[in-house]
Amino acid sequence: MTAAHAVAARPVKAKSGRRWLKWIILGPLLALLLLQAYFFLQICWWSYFNPSSTSMMRQQLAALRETKPNARLEQQWVPYNRISNNLKRAVIASEDANFTDHAGVDWDALEKAYERNNRRHKVVGGGSTITQQLAKNLFLSGYRSYVRKGQELIITYMLEAVLSKERILEVYLNVVEFGRGVFGAEAAARHYFRTSAANLTPAQAARLAVMLPNPRYYDTHRQTNYLARRTAVILHRMNFADLP
Repeated sequence: MTAAHAVAARPVKAKSGRRWLKWIILGPLLALLLLQAYFFLQICWWSYFNPSSTSMMRQQLAALRETKPNARLEQQWVPYNRISNNLKRAVIASEDANFTDHAGVDWDALEKAYERNNRRHKVVGGGSTITQQLAKNLFLSGYRSYVRKGQELIITYMLEAVLSKERILEVYLNVVEFGRGVFGAEAAARHYFRTSAANLTPAQAARLAVMLPNPRYYDTHRQTNYLARRTAVILHRMNFADLP
C-alpha cells in the first residue's frame, strides 16, 4: 500500500469508529424509549380491557410451581361496583390516604421513606401510593432499588395520565396480592372469609387492607396482635377515606 493510500484509509476507519460509538450510546437509549412506549400502549389497552395477568402474578406462579408443578393462582376479576365500598375505603385508609388528591406520587411520603432508608443504609420501604404499587405489580419485579423506583415513577405518571382514579383502584383491587397465590379482592374474600368481595363487612375489609404490605406472612399468621391493633386503627380511619 502506498503512503497516499494509507492516508486515505485513516478517515474511513475513524468514521467507522465514531459510528459504532454513536450506536453504543444511542442503542440503550433507544431500547429504553421503546420499553416506555410498550408500557404506555399496554396501559392504553387496559383503559378498555382488563389485564389477564401481571408481572407479580407470573413471578408468584413460577415460584409456586417450583414445588407444585400444577399450582394455580386464585383470582377472579370483578367490576368496580361489585367490590364493597368497605374494602375500597379500608385500602385507601391503610395504603394511600391522599389517593384522590395526588397526581400519582405522594412526595412527602417518598421523602420520609428516603430518610428512613438512609438511616438503615438499605431500601426498607418506598412510600408508595396505590398507583405506584399498581405500576410495580403490573410491570416490575419485587426487587427494591432506586433504579426500579425510577421506572416505577414513570409508569405511575403514565397510569395517572391515561386511567381515571376509579379505574386505577378497580385494577389495583383485582390484581393486588392478598396471600400466597391469592390475588384480587374476590379471591381474598373467598379465601379468608368465604364471602364475596361485594359483601365484605367493615371489619373484614380492614383486616384485608392491613395484610397488604406482607400478605404471604399474614396468610399463615392471621391472629397476631399487630394485625388486630392495626385493623382497629384502619376501621376508624375508614370513616374519613374519600372514594374516587
